[in-house]
Amino acid sequence: MKNLLKISLIVFIALGITSCSDDDDNNQTPPTNTIADFVASNDDYSSLEAALDKAGLTATLAGQGDYTVFAPNNAAFAAFLTANGFASLDDVPTSLLTNVLLNHVVSGKVMAADLSTGYINSLATESTSGKNLSMYVNTSSGVNLNGVSAVTTADIAVDNGVIHAVNAVIGLPTVVTFAVADPTFNILVSALTRADQPDYVAVLSTPAGTSPAPFTVFAPTNDAFVSLLAELGASGLGDIDGTVLTATLNTHVIAGANVRAEDLVDGTVTTLGANLVVDASNATLTDPNGRVSNIIVVNVQASNGVVHAIDKVLLPQL
Repeated sequence: MKNLLKISLIVFIALGITSCSDDDDNNQTPPTNTIADFVASNDDYSSLEAALDKAGLTATLAGQGDYTVFAPNNAAFAAFLTANGFASLDDVPTSLLTNVLLNHVVSGKVMAADLSTGYINSLATESTSGKNLSMYVNTSSGVNLNGVSAVTTADIAVDNGVIHAVNAVIGLPTVVTFAVADPTFNILVSALTRADQPDYVAVLSTPAGTSPAPFTVFAPTNDAFVSLLAELGASGLGDIDGTVLTATLNTHVIAGANVRAEDLVDGTVTTLGANLVVDASNATLTDPNGRVSNIIVVNVQASNGVVHAIDKVLLPQL
């Protein structure tokens, strides 16, 4: 009888220990693999981890909600710091660093196969409007972003979205960034950079918060320039007088204002080269010569202004 009681007691204790162990296991928090976890667990992203911590974004990327992150590695951050004259991450103003990091984040889970050539919005914002910055995606050969950063490893799965590794930090874009990155504007870039023209690249790269930024650019497409050359009987840009070309390019730029499509109203808008008549309901611009151009792409938002694509080159009073 005593032996039976001893055996029963041993079994009872063993069952109790097992039950407590099971309870402890059930109370444990399951491991996570968030964007923040992935970055923290990979040595090649230690600079990104430090940047996220400094900007206060680690908790966001460790939380719920789906995000797409284009993640620059340590070499990409080192190149970014050198190019911008910073000795270390500590030297980068926190507000600037935060916006640069947000320029690598897209809301929602966007797989590489979901990307196509065109514009998407990052979570970075323009200072005067608070609107999200655009990002130009070119998928003609892999995935290239704003003409400066390429995806090297795509579709890294995490609990709260997806990561695409990139080989360069995607800096805050200027209106020049989009003109150069988007081949739709190749002829416009050739006109802006012609040797006898003012240094448009330097002017239109003026940082946000510095006069004469921000800019509103009505950007003629390649087809618009081809039509203009035919209209003028010119064989190429070289046939257009330098002074006329300068006045023409100035006609497409408003300085000191970030005028988005929703801000356009019927009436006259003054550019650096002429007064244009706006028909907001029909999304058209009429130059001093009565030539009408359609606004065909709106609100390509840069950090220092906004670009709207148009289908006819606007001319000053001739």
